[in-house]
Amino acid sequence: MSLRTRLLLAVGAAALVALVLAGVATYSSLRSYLNAQVDQTLENDHVPLEAALRSGQPVGFRTVEQVAPGAFAEVRTTGGQVVGGPMPAIVAGRAWQPALPARISIPSRSPGVGEPHVFFTTSSATPGGPAFRVRASDLGQGDLLVLALPLGEEETTLHRLAIVEGVVAAFALGVALALGWVLVRRGLRPLREVEATAGVIAGGDLQPRVPGSEARTEVGSLARAFNTMLDRIEEAFAQRDATEAALRSSEERLRRFVADASHELRTPLAAVSAYAELFHRGADRRPEDLGRAMAGIRSEAGRMTGLVEDLLLLARLDEGRPLEREPVELVSLSAAAAEAARTVGPAWPVTLEATQPVEVMGDRARLRQVLDNLLANVRAHTPPGTRAWVRVSQEEGQAVVTVSDDGPGLPPGQAGRVFERFYRPDQSRARRHGGAGLGLAIVAGIVSAHGGSVGAGSRPGGGAAFWVRLPLGGEGYRAEQPPAGG
Repeated sequence: MSLRTRLLLAVGAAALVALVLAGVATYSSLRSYLNAQVDQTLENDHVPLEAALRSGQPVGFRTVEQVAPGAFAEVRTTGGQVVGGPMPAIVAGRAWQPALPARISIPSRSPGVGEPHVFFTTSSATPGGPAFRVRASDLGQGDLLVLALPLGEEETTLHRLAIVEGVVAAFALGVALALGWVLVRRGLRPLREVEATAGVIAGGDLQPRVPGSEARTEVGSLARAFNTMLDRIEEAFAQRDATEAALRSSEERLRRFVADASHELRTPLAAVSAYAELFHRGADRRPEDLGRAMAGIRSEAGRMTGLVEDLLLLARLDEGRPLEREPVELVSLSAAAAEAARTVGPAWPVTLEATQPVEVMGDRARLRQVLDNLLANVRAHTPPGTRAWVRVSQEEGQAVVTVSDDGPGLPPGQAGRVFERFYRPDQSRARRHGGAGLGLAIVAGIVSAHGGSVGAGSRPGGGAAFWVRLPLGGEGYRAEQPPAGG
């Protein structure tokens, strides 16, 4: 059974109970009122009748001609023997008598109460006759006066009332059911919208939301709870999709990383193998070939050692291994890096710009490596004579270190990729020194471990610019944890 049917049945049952109770109350009230009217008539009629019966004649021979037609009267003893009358009631030309009990109990006389009497309703002594309202009073000396009036008109009135109430109740019940159907249909409309929305969501679309959540009703509460559930489900799916995308991206980067690392290692390994083959073919007996072979092996071994060290550093950064944490003054650190760069590459003049000390919390050695790699990148990708600038400043609560040059600049569209591993720009930035393309990737990894960010772009007036942003207070920095048990 549907909810709508159950609600309609509940409305119908409630309306029916209310109508029945109202009808019973109305019927009972009217019957009591009519009985009270008849009782008042009997009270008025018994007075002259009793006066006639108390005229002094013997009780057994008293007449009851004074009783009006249509009323029943008789005199009987308390034992039930009729001693006067009976005079039947004439209704529609027929005589009727009430069905009286053999003994009628009258309350005892009490001082100040008046004449003892009793009222009761009984049926006709003859089947098909009207009901009677009876008044019995004590005449004294063991005699009772029984006076009764037929209730034909009253019964007709009550019968008509019952019919009218039945018709009105049926009509009112029909109206209540029709109105209830309209109200239930309108009240359940939000539930149908919830059902429709759930169907759309079941089809895979998580965007729709149930309307009516702002209403302060039970359906509004259901809509709010449903929409909250949808928000959380959509958020969970979005997180799952983001995680899957990150895993796919990580897997792709791992494949590319392995392929690039293999490619970078293959060249020095092939060179070492070639020098070993040269030694095997007799270079050990020719001093000039032996020296050249050993120098080549040493050079390629150093190149492989540097590559492996860079790869190990990137692996440690990827694993999230904590770095050292200490105050580092960036201006002095940049000055030392600039001095080292001038010594290594005097053909690339470096200028330091700073107006105030800038201090961060971090790993001094790794931050120095960041500056060394950025300056080495200038020497590797710009011609001799290119000038470079190192600028240290504070912006919006962050320490900013910018390394720029007036060289050829970055190729169009390459600024977003220069920090990828094994990535090299095209030949417009002349590459004069061998490298695996890991220098800027190491910069990005170290800065990220310090809770900062890196970026690259073009320098106003020509050239390239690389900047590093670090939190001044060390927020987001991955600090070294104490050893277990320490």
